[in-house]
Amino acid sequence: MNQLSAQPGNGPLYQQIKQLIVGRIVDGTLPPGTCLPSETRLGQEMGASQGTVRKALDDLVADNLLIRHQGRGTFVATHTAQRELFHFFHLIDQNGIKQLPTYSELFDCSRRRATRDEAGRLQLPTSTNVVTITRVRHLGGIPAIFETIALPGNRFQGLEQQDEIPNELYGLYENSYGVTIHKASERLRAVAASETEAEALRLSVGSPLLEIDRIAETLEGTPVEWRVSRCDSRAHSYLAEHV
Repeated sequence: MNQLSAQPGNGPLYQQIKQLIVGRIVDGTLPPGTCLPSETRLGQEMGASQGTVRKALDDLVADNLLIRHQGRGTFVATHTAQRELFHFFHLIDQNGIKQLPTYSELFDCSRRRATRDEAGRLQLPTSTNVVTITRVRHLGGIPAIFETIALPGNRFQGLEQQDEIPNELYGLYENSYGVTIHKASERLRAVAASETEAEALRLSVGSPLLEIDRIAETLEGTPVEWRVSRCDSRAHSYLAEHV
């Protein structure tokens, strides 16, 4: 890793160290999976005590930007199915257990000009292209989620030409396109199943669905995914945990 050094600035030194590390993650100097130097070495490079460095790293671990592996060190977080489950998936079964969809049935993955809504939600020029994904996700072997996704075309070149689209997309975004999802905001509402959704989810037209409208952002706050998931909630509930 290139040497880091804290620069004079506003706020406590540990906050300056945090901002420096975040900046290196954003600009790609510290890509996902990178092992950081020891706290002692970081302190020497930054002119800070080991305790100050530890406080900065503790905050970044709490923010899910770094992850500690016992006996191995501190690493820039990467997307895994387990991380996607606990940070970005909020459906639970009747026993209160989260379980990522095990299978996704892909209906379409293509590129086209963005609609006005897509351009607005993704903060794109109206003339730009988007890659769209339509799929049905299965929970416990049953089709339960009808999902449409829009992505900025310039950041996901060639995605529509891939032979296979994986079930967990955030790892694909990160590993193949250098796009790391840091946070997501969601809106919930009740909707009625359209004819297409009802057929895909084996329901009657007009059956109630839970719509989860999500905008996912990178660390620097750029929206890079608009995902609308319409869920058959007869056997599942949405769980929001506040810590």
